[in-house]
Amino acid sequence: MSALNAGEHLVDTAFVPDGSRLRLVQSGTDFAILLDDNELMSTDFSASEGVLASAVCAELADRAPVHMLIGGYGMGFTLRAALRALGPDAEVTVAEIVPKIVEWAKGPMAAITFGCLDDPRVQLVQEDVALLIESARQGYDCILLDVDNGPEGLTRRANDWLYSAAGLAAARSALKDGGILGIWSASHDDRFAGTLARSGFSVTVIEADRGADSCPAKPDEQHVIIMATRRD
Repeated sequence: MSALNAGEHLVDTAFVPDGSRLRLVQSGTDFAILLDDNELMSTDFSASEGVLASAVCAELADRAPVHMLIGGYGMGFTLRAALRALGPDAEVTVAEIVPKIVEWAKGPMAAITFGCLDDPRVQLVQEDVALLIESARQGYDCILLDVDNGPEGLTRRANDWLYSAAGLAAARSALKDGGILGIWSASHDDRFAGTLARSGFSVTVIEADRGADSCPAKPDEQHVIIMATRRD
């Protein structure tokens, strides 16, 4: 395990099901979750997670009520953006497989969580999102995957199924007609976009700045939001 940078301190550790170690690190008012030496997410580079939710919700503005499935709570930026955009009759199911992530949200990061997990529209399920996708048949208006590092993966080999042809077929079956599969990705992936198209989706790719400041981002400072709409 690598040493922390100056000004950082270790708040807690957690383990994903395959045994990999996560670390919650704090520096001032900012937090980051690390996997070994890799930063999975942080409060200072969180803007794109909000774009994932807001872009998909904008496409579903004519639907009510919306039933949304979010794979991965993370730091909750996707969930909070979704709750701001959705109506009072929406239902949001959040699948988070690491219990400590939820503990951190309600504990050391409570100041940035703003009680979003207590919103009456939210149902938290401490389960693998893949199981919820496999068991649903036209159950969701949208599925948002803020899991791992996107299609390229990073934390769990089991996450690869979500982005495989079989996983995408299951996601398509879990969506209602015209439903949207929204995917956060750390970078462009043309091969994955092609797999989506062959799996019965119309694909739109949006570049999103990592941070919240107003300066234009460089290409390597942008994340990617993939919106895949179920074709009939």
